[in-house]
Amino acid sequence: MTAQLKIFLLWSCMFHAIHMMPSQKRTNKHLRSERITGLSENDGKTLHRTKRGWMWNQFFLLEEYTGPDTQYVGKLHTDQDKGDGNLKYILTGDGAGSLFIIDENTGDIHAAKKLDREEKSLYVLRAKAIDRKTGRQVEPESEFIIKIHDINDNEPKFTKDMYTASIPEMSGVGTSVIQVTATDADDANYGNSAKVVYSILQGQPYFSVDPETGLIKTALPDMSRENREQYQVVIQAKDMGGQMGGLSGTTTVNITLTDVNDNPPRFPQSTYQFSSPESAPPGTPLGRIKANDPDVGENAEIEYSISNGDGSDMFDIVTDKDTQEGIITVKKHLDFENKMLYTLRVEATNTHPDPRFLQLGPFKDTAFVKISVEDIDEPPVFSRPWYLIEVDEDAKEGSIIGQVVAQDPDITKNAIKYSVDRHTDLDRIFNIYSGNGSLFISKPLDREETPWHNITVIASEINNPKQSSQIPVFIRILDINDHAPEFAKYYETFVCENAKAGQLIQTVSAVDKDEPPRGHRFFFELVPEFAVHPNFSIVDNKDNTAGIMTRRNGYSRSKMSTYLLPVIIFDNDYPIQSSTGTLTIRVCACDSRGNMQSCNAEALLLPAGLSTGALVAILLCIIILLVLVVLFTALKRQRKKEPLIISKDDVRDNIVTYNDEGGGEEDTQAFDIGTLRNPEAREESKMRRDVIPETIFQIRRTAPLWENIDVQDFIHRRLKENDLDPAAPPYDSLATYAYEGNDSIANSLSSLESLTTEGNQDYDYLSDWGPRFKKLADMYGGEDSDRD
Repeated sequence: MTAQLKIFLLWSCMFHAIHMMPSQKRTNKHLRSERITGLSENDGKTLHRTKRGWMWNQFFLLEEYTGPDTQYVGKLHTDQDKGDGNLKYILTGDGAGSLFIIDENTGDIHAAKKLDREEKSLYVLRAKAIDRKTGRQVEPESEFIIKIHDINDNEPKFTKDMYTASIPEMSGVGTSVIQVTATDADDANYGNSAKVVYSILQGQPYFSVDPETGLIKTALPDMSRENREQYQVVIQAKDMGGQMGGLSGTTTVNITLTDVNDNPPRFPQSTYQFSSPESAPPGTPLGRIKANDPDVGENAEIEYSISNGDGSDMFDIVTDKDTQEGIITVKKHLDFENKMLYTLRVEATNTHPDPRFLQLGPFKDTAFVKISVEDIDEPPVFSRPWYLIEVDEDAKEGSIIGQVVAQDPDITKNAIKYSVDRHTDLDRIFNIYSGNGSLFISKPLDREETPWHNITVIASEINNPKQSSQIPVFIRILDINDHAPEFAKYYETFVCENAKAGQLIQTVSAVDKDEPPRGHRFFFELVPEFAVHPNFSIVDNKDNTAGIMTRRNGYSRSKMSTYLLPVIIFDNDYPIQSSTGTLTIRVCACDSRGNMQSCNAEALLLPAGLSTGALVAILLCIIILLVLVVLFTALKRQRKKEPLIISKDDVRDNIVTYNDEGGGEEDTQAFDIGTLRNPEAREESKMRRDVIPETIFQIRRTAPLWENIDVQDFIHRRLKENDLDPAAPPYDSLATYAYEGNDSIANSLSSLESLTTEGNQDYDYLSDWGPRFKKLADMYGGEDSDRD
């Protein structure tokens, strides 16, 4: 480094010696003084412009100068400088005074600090020459440039500290992986300081790098991800064209080999063995097998299938997508007694093969799976899935109606017993022989009540009752003609008094609870006693209906209001069943069109009478009116006995408004207050006019007022009389007794009359009235009371 610095310093000195001196000569030659004469537009005076020349050229400096003294830049000089020290040089612009210092007497410029070209490559400054005596510029201000020369002080730097790349495995030689880039901050136009060359320091022989572009490529063929997946490559970038002494930088590239489907699946063993109990239901998993595939992702996805074997229809295999395993399951019910061992040929195949590697071989593998069936104690098995038994409803109790059969499927062939599930036969109509499964009747049957019976029969092993099975038995009750037909409904039949012979008055039909296989067929006849009825006849319509016909003209309610007509109904099943139904025919009054008007015989006697419903309604109305009258009378009596105020609380606490203003002072009949204003007046007891008392009370004579010396006693007595008098005004009335009493011996104490008296009042006499008037004596009797 010291040798390089000496070379740069020497080169700088030589550069200044060569380039600075001729420039001064050229400047002196071309910048001679010139005089330009012209006429001024204002005053016509001659103008003089003297063109003077600065004596310098472009200055150059080396960056990162580390010498003991300041670095000499150059010298400013003008031809006006006579060397007598009258001129002063001033430097302004980029770094003037801080980076660059000028000697104001000689114009020498020095660099005060070391400079970095990468921070700033050139500086623009301005120079002035001033006459010290006059302070005027002897030369116009001029601009010059100081340029910084570059040295190789920056190493190449990569754009990233670490790169990440990937490439498929099995790629050919020269396959591009990634391109790295390094930059150098030095001047690319000056020397080789910024010329970068790339090389690989780590990662050979797998990868290589282009020295000029930095492109990384594969260097080995058929690199396998399964052997090695990650590679770390170190790339170096060196300036100075890679020569000795150049600066360098490094970066790391992490390269990952991505997977391709270049490996077929392989079973780790050729034969697998599993077992299953014969009772396993379909869908039960028996075990898992797995073929290994070193690939990853979708390249390792495997599909399992059963390609051949004697159990391909009894078992199935499905693929677990999460674990890439084959799950063997039961497809059909197994039977140990039928077959005890199955052999399957299972195949594992890649679902996403890569055509580029098909020449490596088939991407599948096979293995054999042997499944042994285990014997278990199975419950009895019925010969049918369900049973249907038909029985006539007239079957006798104890008769056998059918049989169910079950047997033990095991080799031991255990004995079986039968029973009926009583939850399905709560009435215990049926029973079964436990030894052979024969069903018999325990109670009579009735098809019309219950045409079907659904019961459950249980078969269990005698040695192991827990091993049992159930079977449904459907019992159909067959019909027997044991019910006679009868009228379909109750018929309200009437005949008009003016009916003609041969007139149809009613059509009847019949129903039968039985259900003959050929359907119902009913016949209608009159009972033999009424075979020739003088009033009515019956005609069979041959469609399970019959018509009732009249046999004479006219019927009279007064003679016969109701006729009873018995009819016999037959069916055609075996044995023949019949019943007799009686029709009630009423004689009614009809209009000319045959519409019924009245059928009651009482209507002839009471044509203007009322019906029973109307009579009941009238009776109810009378009862309601009587109840209302009684309630009204009771309420009226209760009101008379009520006091003026009805309240659970003390009536003295209530205020009742009567809205009765009264007659004023002239109304002396309602209340006489004159006795209070005149103590000597005699009292007269008068009856009140504002209320009407229920009872006439005796007139009370009160003691004369003049006999009562104390008015307070008089008032108390009056209050007591009002409280005890039931005919007195309401309790909350305000009785005013305005009697004030005789004059006080102290005369008036009011100060209203003090205005009519001249001078101060004398209140000393208050002290003579005793202790009751001591407070007044203190207030008015003192000498300073008025002032206070």
